[in-house]
Amino acid sequence: MAFIDPPLKYPFFLRIGLWIARKISGTDLLPAQLLAWYPRSAVSSAVLESLIAHRDGNLDERILKLARMSVSFTAGCPFCVDMNSAEWEKLITPDELAALQGRKPIEEIHSFTERERLAIEYSRMVSRTPLKFPLPFITALKKHFNEREIVILATTAAQVNYWTRLIQALGCPPEGFSGVEMYLNIDQG
Repeated sequence: MAFIDPPLKYPFFLRIGLWIARKISGTDLLPAQLLAWYPRSAVSSAVLESLIAHRDGNLDERILKLARMSVSFTAGCPFCVDMNSAEWEKLITPDELAALQGRKPIEEIHSFTERERLAIEYSRMVSRTPLKFPLPFITALKKHFNEREIVILATTAAQVNYWTRLIQALGCPPEGFSGVEMYLNIDQG
């Protein structure tokens, strides 16, 4: 249950946006409904979402899905894990999923390419506080990705981080897109 209820009425232009979101996702997304309390945030969030890359040149659907899922697990957002993991089995193996969840070391998963490992780690770095990007890592990133690809990876990670923070701040639960569980490594010490 979210922290607040959606409004009872939506402005006309938001009803169109909610209809589009329903057609794409197959459900009435609670975060979209809650954003209707402040229509400007609904519109700006919809624009952000509509312009995200799902493939671009050498950044295929798989590498961008790995990035989105990495952010979702790193930020610890159950809704985002669920949304960004939808249909994961089409692109990702169970061992790869376990590594993204933090249940297996990423280095042990030999099916990840060097580019994929770097994209996963970069996405994790973008999602941690404080933000730290060691020079050796950036050098490796620049060796395997061109400038455009780095911008796409950074904006993809930042966009998912926006949603993870917003969705958690509103208390939105998962909606059942993926069936993927979220595992958190919590220090009990």
